[in-house]
Amino acid sequence: MPDTIYFNVALRTVLAFFAILLVTRILDKEQMGELTFYEYVTGITIGSLAADMATITIISPWVILTALVIFAALTFLMGYVSLKNRAARKLLEGEPTLVIQNGKILAKNMARCRYNIDDLLLQLRTQGVFNVADVEFAVLESNGQLSVLRKSHKQPVTREDLKIPTGYEGLSSEVIVDGAIIYQNLQQNNLDEAWLIHELERQGIHSPKEIMLASLDTQGNLYVDKKVDGLQATQISDR
Repeated sequence: MPDTIYFNVALRTVLAFFAILLVTRILDKEQMGELTFYEYVTGITIGSLAADMATITIISPWVILTALVIFAALTFLMGYVSLKNRAARKLLEGEPTLVIQNGKILAKNMARCRYNIDDLLLQLRTQGVFNVADVEFAVLESNGQLSVLRKSHKQPVTREDLKIPTGYEGLSSEVIVDGAIIYQNLQQNNLDEAWLIHELERQGIHSPKEIMLASLDTQGNLYVDKKVDGLQATQISDR
């Protein structure tokens, strides 16, 4: 009997795994840090249903799978409705809230969002702002992130401000990732494996398998990071 239970749970777990994989691929959610509260709760509910499918053996897994499919379909439908209708989007995802204006904290707006001063100061510091007086506007977004516009005289100077000409940077191309050559990126840069091996040998590297990451910038410079580089990592904790 115990062996039968374990086998049953194993099969249900496999079913739950592939069901949740399929559902999340269909819903195509964003990264967790970018989820709204509604999307976060939806994700927890879907995960809970999948857990029930795997472990609650007194209920047929197909019953819970049906509930999971219906819930996923409703979530997909709400996503489509919010995409087409701004009012529905505001209802499901919420609206941004102004919490700082001209260096002054808007206490009523913060209280309405149940957003405390400690969280505000923390999120300001993560953006390099340590003085509230330096902020022209701060907006609490619907996903919980804080968008900050510093006062004009507190913003960092750019090359444009100094009238310094700049060249095109573009995006670098990864040509080796975790020891594997990315041939498509080599071809896009009109290069081949022979060129890459030659460049690696110039740096004393005999095999791509020694490389954690190698990337090529738009100026043709090859950046290489070896899996074993012999560096002593700087200790940043107190342990």
